[in-house]
Amino acid sequence: MGGQHKAKLHEVELLGQTLTPDGSDMTLIRRGNEYVILADGKALMSSRMHGSEEALATFGCERARRLEAPCVLSGGIGMGFSLRAILDVLPREATVVVAELLPAIVEWNREHLGKLAGHPLRDPRVKLALGDVAVTIGESEDRFDAMLLDVDNGPTAFAQATNSALYGDGGLAAARRALRPKGVYAVWSAWDDVKFEHRLRHNGFVVDTRRVRARLKGGGPMHTIFLGGL
Repeated sequence: MGGQHKAKLHEVELLGQTLTPDGSDMTLIRRGNEYVILADGKALMSSRMHGSEEALATFGCERARRLEAPCVLSGGIGMGFSLRAILDVLPREATVVVAELLPAIVEWNREHLGKLAGHPLRDPRVKLALGDVAVTIGESEDRFDAMLLDVDNGPTAFAQATNSALYGDGGLAAARRALRPKGVYAVWSAWDDVKFEHRLRHNGFVVDTRRVRARLKGGGPMHTIFLGGL
């Protein structure tokens, strides 16, 4: 009996699978109470470690939360934890535009993951923009008080090769145009990136880099939040 029970604890359930535009395989699995999204078999995010995603929202919205009706862009929904944290700190008149490339990720949140973060997609402040976040940024001018990007594993593309365009000079110039005066550009990353910090400064951002644990006070690996202010 003990052996059978132990085997069940490690049983993996496939909940969803999709392909990114560049052909990467994205899967959602459940192991016991843990949900994991993988890119080509490598863990991209886990429901057990989301403190640093919440820190992205807290840091990135430090100014926007004091405005009466801020407009915030959230790039990538992931498992919904960063979106929940954004909604928790913003006022009732806020607008949060969520740009998500993969329709399957949205469906996974609605069907499997939403309960983990209190179903943030149901909040009336949320406006869903299906498609590449770079398109949403490129089509916007003087629109956002804060721009929070949790796309891929940071400025160095991991799951989606074209994500690198977001963090190059062209992408940063588009971000500046899309931000309102005193706006904040915030990026979550699994690691440090000195070259990206230099690029931010070169493109006119005042840079503040913060290191946080994946589980905040609960420990876990160190992650990086890049903050670029105008």
